[in-house]
Amino acid sequence: MNINNFLNKTLIFAFLCFGSQSFSNADDTIKVGVLHSLSGTMAISETTLKDTVLMMVEQQNKAGGLLGKKLEAVVVDPASNWPLFAEKTRELISQKKVDVIFGCWTSVSRKSVLPVIEELNGLLFYPVQYEGEESSKNVFYTGAAPNQQAIPAVKYLMDDIGVERWVLAGTDYVYPRTTNKILEAYLLSSGVAKENIMISYTPFGHSDWQGIVSDIKKFGSAGKKTGVVSTINGDANVPFYKELGNQGISAEDIPVVAFSVGEEELSGLDTRPLVGHLAAWNYFQSVESEENEEFIEKWKIFIKDEDRVTNDPMEATYIGFNMWVQAVEKANSTDVDAVEQAMLGLTTPNLTGGIAVMNTNHHLSKPVLIGEIQADGQIETVWETHGTVIGDAWSDFLPASKDLIADWTKPVNCGNYNTKTAKCSGQNF
Repeated sequence: MNINNFLNKTLIFAFLCFGSQSFSNADDTIKVGVLHSLSGTMAISETTLKDTVLMMVEQQNKAGGLLGKKLEAVVVDPASNWPLFAEKTRELISQKKVDVIFGCWTSVSRKSVLPVIEELNGLLFYPVQYEGEESSKNVFYTGAAPNQQAIPAVKYLMDDIGVERWVLAGTDYVYPRTTNKILEAYLLSSGVAKENIMISYTPFGHSDWQGIVSDIKKFGSAGKKTGVVSTINGDANVPFYKELGNQGISAEDIPVVAFSVGEEELSGLDTRPLVGHLAAWNYFQSVESEENEEFIEKWKIFIKDEDRVTNDPMEATYIGFNMWVQAVEKANSTDVDAVEQAMLGLTTPNLTGGIAVMNTNHHLSKPVLIGEIQADGQIETVWETHGTVIGDAWSDFLPASKDLIADWTKPVNCGNYNTKTAKCSGQNF
């Protein structure tokens, strides 16, 4: 045989073999996209969620994978850059060919991702509390809606602590602004005078809190019990809480209830001056249940650090991942449309000892917990709902949305169905 012919045939044979093997390996892998900031102002919160997804993927593979295939985590870093979230989403779906994405923290990052994931018919599990006013066929919201966090927290401050003057302090983006719009409407409907509501916004990464905390202190010196409702996000919380301590604002004087501060953020602070301030979530590490004890143990083994803590968005990630696995098994496919329908009505244990339900509006049923910050950085539950609360995609307190519902089953099959006009005002949200 001619040596050139021999070499050509050998190369063709090798290409066919290795090409076939490469295709087979890709076909035998289910790719899980991880879209969390690993750098920038939100890394303090989001890095832990990346690690949580990696832990869940590892555990699922140890249990035999999914549909006879191995799960492969595909991690990208959108770097707390909101347009980059959209670019990375397109990369994950179009180039990396992921079957699902777990990601985002801020609502502005989710809003950036939304048109891309709908255009490409991807699937996003969003694990953080948010402002509501949305329901997309391509998104499952496993964090709290306002009626599962913000409204109960304000009601607790009003009824149990006697707060009469309100400071709504937030980072300047869509989640705090929309949440505070809902809370302001709720407070006004509850008889609070407008002059007893102070609203303040600061940019991401804000560090100079001296003037704002002084304004809060002055606002709270009018002879009426004052409380702060905080939607401050990311690493700006560290100097905010430090300045509260510097100016001697205790929980007895002006209690702060936070919606974006959990055990992870507190782990970087001297929490002694913050004892008694509050956080409202759907899960705390201190909750006593068999499921939580097992989760914490597995987390510390995976992360190889006994001091690492758990928090609410981790539980939301855990619930969403387990439901996605169930839905894929139920649909016998990773096809987005099939999985979306299979998700509806699914149940799975949460970490507080109850059962999470995925409702037809793509929001979970969740318990609501309010806790006090302890000197060791843990949060002790002081109030909780009896059972779970169904997440409401649209607020009852805003005129533009009070008549809207989301229901992704027939005949509605819509994210913003108007119950008065019997019409859907948009494709998704």
